[in-house]
Amino acid sequence: MTFRRIEPEKLSRSVVRQIETLILRGVLRPGERLPSERDLAERLGVSRPSLRDAVADLSARGLLVSRANSGIYVAEVLGSAFSPALVDLFERHDEAVFDYVSFRRDIEALAADRAARMASDTDLAVIDTIHLRMVEAHEGRSDPKLEAQLDAEFHLSIMEASHNVIMLHMMRSMFDLLRQGVFYNRQSMFLQRANREGLLAQHSAINAALQARDPDAARAAVVAHLDYVEDMLRDRQRAAANEAVAAQRLAHEQERAARAR
Repeated sequence: MTFRRIEPEKLSRSVVRQIETLILRGVLRPGERLPSERDLAERLGVSRPSLRDAVADLSARGLLVSRANSGIYVAEVLGSAFSPALVDLFERHDEAVFDYVSFRRDIEALAADRAARMASDTDLAVIDTIHLRMVEAHEGRSDPKLEAQLDAEFHLSIMEASHNVIMLHMMRSMFDLLRQGVFYNRQSMFLQRANREGLLAQHSAINAALQARDPDAARAAVVAHLDYVEDMLRDRQRAAANEAVAAQRLAHEQERAARAR
């Protein structure tokens, strides 16, 4: 039969679909606490039993998690993107660092191109607001932790503005590994003034291209920025290797001096 009887949708199912969509689009983030049951039920205009049914459904599917005496949180769903064994391999092999930067360069260049073409005025306002906070952090007392945090927020805001949920969740997963220090210590990049100046200038160039809605310039600015990051990491690896050799030489000379006495 062509037509089927329309059945009214349960309120709990409508709540499920709304929360699913907010998680999918990155509005609700992993680890974020939801409002209290009473507040959330009022905001959604549903009864508390309907809300409980929705939360039970989402919890059973691993999207929400209840914590005793704390509340309901968005599950850390990003943790499933990479297995512990693979994360361990990333940490043990230096080549993964440069593959990571290369992957980011390709994906973020595409995201910047899309954002320049597809972002709404509100999307661009969010990016510009984070950029202004970066400038303020740079001009104030040096706080590597804050600058590293704003760096991540800036790049992820571009992903959000590209309006591709697959890229967004993949890059959130990648930045989560970076936050854990799997690839390198992001905060250490903001310790030297020269690095801080260069990084801010690059972020400003990316923001300017996006605000001008220039896809080619946005893509080029992202590539230039991640080329700079790669060069910094190679210099750091080279310096660490040279220091290891120097330490061996010093130990050898100290042994020779001790034998000569």
